[in-house]
Amino acid sequence: MFRGGSRQQMNILFFLKPKSEVIYIESGITIRRALMQIQSHTYTAIPIISDQGEYIGTITEGDFLRYFKNITTGEPEPNLSGNVLEIPRSVSYDAVSINSDIEDLISKVTNQNFVPVVDDNHKFIGIITRKDVIQYIYNKLKSNLPI
Repeated sequence: MFRGGSRQQMNILFFLKPKSEVIYIESGITIRRALMQIQSHTYTAIPIISDQGEYIGTITEGDFLRYFKNITTGEPEPNLSGNVLEIPRSVSYDAVSINSDIEDLISKVTNQNFVPVVDDNHKFIGIITRKDVIQYIYNKLKSNLPI
């Protein structure tokens, strides 16, 4: 961000909600278990992590709805015991690297309600929520401090 002609560097890890505090699903689980996870936590989207801890993508409520709509169209019923990766994902939640700058984060968080964060080995380390970024900016503006 720019303020008064000088560039201020900010580490995006300031906003990080670590993996230990984030609900995510592992790529090997069934569709039934993934659905139970997303329903029990009332989230609209949850990151999918590989067995090796790499970020694969994000699954949304809409992805589940589109998958289950086959029931009403006369197509074969969805297989709840199938792997969660069988569900086509319609939205790409792009991750940022721990080395990304604040501009890259903001460009992603404007289009995603959270941004997955990965390390140099593409291992999932947590998320940054849009809410936290907006709250930070709001607090800075309210106190009339540089962003």
